[in-house]
Amino acid sequence: MKLSAYDIIKKRIITPKTVDLFRKLKQITFQVHKEANKIMIREAVEKIWDVKVDKVRVISCPGKKRVFARMSFQSPDTKKAIVFLKKGYKIDLPGNFETMGVAEQEETLDKKEMNLEGK
Repeated sequence: MKLSAYDIIKKRIITPKTVDLFRKLKQITFQVHKEANKIMIREAVEKIWDVKVDKVRVISCPGKKRVFARMSFQSPDTKKAIVFLKKGYKIDLPGNFETMGVAEQEETLDKKEMNLEGK
């Protein structure tokens, strides 16, 4: 099966832990296609965002067995990829607090606090 770059990268995973990884270490976490490997993920990220990838780590998460109304089923298997970018490269994605203006809001709050202390 031939997958395009947009079929490989499904979505970005945004949790408190992944946001911390992005802020401190510039690592970005994506949910990827189950059949994608590290090389395919690297090429897809480089093609979509025009950046250089340093390394890729892949995590396969098996689905969980669940019971609902005496019916048992299994949630689907998923695969995650943590992408490390080379120095000097950056991806601006929606959901990053730096691009959404939260960093600017924190600076203005600090300035307001400093003005209050001076009075």
